[in-house]
Amino acid sequence: MSQLEPEALTPAPAAVVGAGVSKPRKRRRYSLLTRRDKLVLALMVGIPLAIFLALIWGMALVSVGLAFTNWDGVQPIKFVGLDNFTQLFTTYPFFWPALAHNVLWLLVFVGFATPMGILLAVCLDRQMRGSRIYQTIFFTPVVLSLALVGFIWELQYAPLAANGFIDSALVNMHLVGAADAPDWLGDSSTVFGLPFPISQNILAAILAACWRHIGYIMVLYLAGLKSVDPSLREAAAIDGANERQTFFHVVFPVMAPINVVIVVVTVIEALRAFDIVYIINKGKFGLELLSTLITNNSISEASLLGFGSAIAVVLLTISLVPIGIYLTRVMRSED
Repeated sequence: MSQLEPEALTPAPAAVVGAGVSKPRKRRRYSLLTRRDKLVLALMVGIPLAIFLALIWGMALVSVGLAFTNWDGVQPIKFVGLDNFTQLFTTYPFFWPALAHNVLWLLVFVGFATPMGILLAVCLDRQMRGSRIYQTIFFTPVVLSLALVGFIWELQYAPLAANGFIDSALVNMHLVGAADAPDWLGDSSTVFGLPFPISQNILAAILAACWRHIGYIMVLYLAGLKSVDPSLREAAAIDGANERQTFFHVVFPVMAPINVVIVVVTVIEALRAFDIVYIINKGKFGLELLSTLITNNSISEASLLGFGSAIAVVLLTISLVPIGIYLTRVMRSED
């Protein structure tokens, strides 16, 4: 037997052993978006999101921080703890009347404006003659800004000497004398009292806000009514239910998601009321609201930014209650 050469006993290199065997490649995820599309999409989403976070939540967090200072916008910031809130709840004379006015605003919206909007939506959903015209008439105030609504109603509420429409109509109809024509927006005297006094001008401002809110609720509820399955109404009619019974026992429960939205919208609209009263007299002399107190303290000559931020924190805390209820309801329905 011939002696084997030493190199014949050595193992072959890995490269030789694996020659001709290709390593399996990783499969790439297929995407319809190119790299440029992804960049454009990231910019379109990222820039508005960054602006939203900076201007909304960023400013909210800044306000929370400033609420514990006495900063006036010029002098160095000094931490004062809960002093602003203590002053707000105890010695500041306008806080509780302003909170009462916001509560009154909410009560009128819940008890009058929102039911009126729902009633109009139900009537227009019946395909009555001229419903398109009525929808346009009631929807027109919704497309107007609240500042413009305040200006329009300021003209309507103007005194008789300035040819105000309401006072002129009352005098011409001989319902009041020329000397007794009311000063709707200038009279801050108490009309009647509940747990808190209600002035005449705050009632006038709330009714002006109702003019717009009724149309807003009508549009929301009418859109919801259009999505109700007609077979539910037909089944109720076959069972002998009249229109009132059909609405309260069939349609209204089905509209539960829309009802929650309307309740939240109503609460938020009442809490963020600002434009109308600020247009009238900058929210003073019986027209105080939490929103106008924030503005008047923050941009006044004293520039009480810290104190104004404390009021803003109170308003934010109150506003988070309906928002939290709404989000809880939405997430629960998704689960």
